[in-house]
Amino acid sequence: MYDALIIGGGAAGLSCALVLGSAKNKPFAMDKRIGIIAHQKTSHLQTALFNNVLGLAPETTGASILESGKKQLIDLYPHVDLIEDEKVLELSKPGDSFNIRTNKNSYTAKIVVVAVGYTNLMTIKGLEHYMEPHPRTPIEKNRIWLKNNDHLIEENLYVAGTLAGWRSQFAIASGSGAHVATDILTLWNNGKHTKVHDKVE
Repeated sequence: MYDALIIGGGAAGLSCALVLGSAKNKPFAMDKRIGIIAHQKTSHLQTALFNNVLGLAPETTGASILESGKKQLIDLYPHVDLIEDEKVLELSKPGDSFNIRTNKNSYTAKIVVVAVGYTNLMTIKGLEHYMEPHPRTPIEKNRIWLKNNDHLIEENLYVAGTLAGWRSQFAIASGSGAHVATDILTLWNNGKHTKVHDKVE
C-alpha cells in the first residue's frame, strides 16, 4: 500500500516525486511510502529543447531532463520507489483506497497523482468521466484535461501538469507537480501549510 503513488514520469510527475521525497526527515512524512510509475515513452519532453527556462543551460534537451530527473530522484531520495517500464491501464476505487493496474502489476494507494500528458490518446480506464476538452489549447489540437478544483479531482485523487488544465510550458508543468506535492504534505501535516526548502549553511 502506497501512501502516495504518482502516475507519470514527465516534468510534473518527477517534480511531485522530488518534493515528496525531500520531506523524508519531517515527522509527518518519514513513514510514508511513496512511488512513481515513470512511464516516459510518450512524454512531450522526449522532443523538447529548452532555451527559455530559468536555471537550465540553453540547448538543454527534454530527453536529458527525463534521465537526469530519474537519477536525481534515485540518488537523493532512494526511499521513493521508481517503477519503470510499466504503463497504467486502469484506476479504480472500490473502497477507501485506489487500485492501479498496469500492463505488468497491480498496486494500491491511499493518494494518487495523475501526471501524464494531455493528449486525447490518454487511455487510463476509470478516468473517462473526468475528461473534458482542454481549456487552454486550440480546440483543433484535441487536447484534454481532467476536470479539477486546484488540482484536486476528488478526495485523494490529484492531477498535475498539462492534464490539470495548464499550458504546455516546462516551468508551469514542473510547478504544478510541486504544488500538488505540497498539498499532499499539508494533508499529511494535519492541514498545516507545508513546504520543503533546503538552505545553504
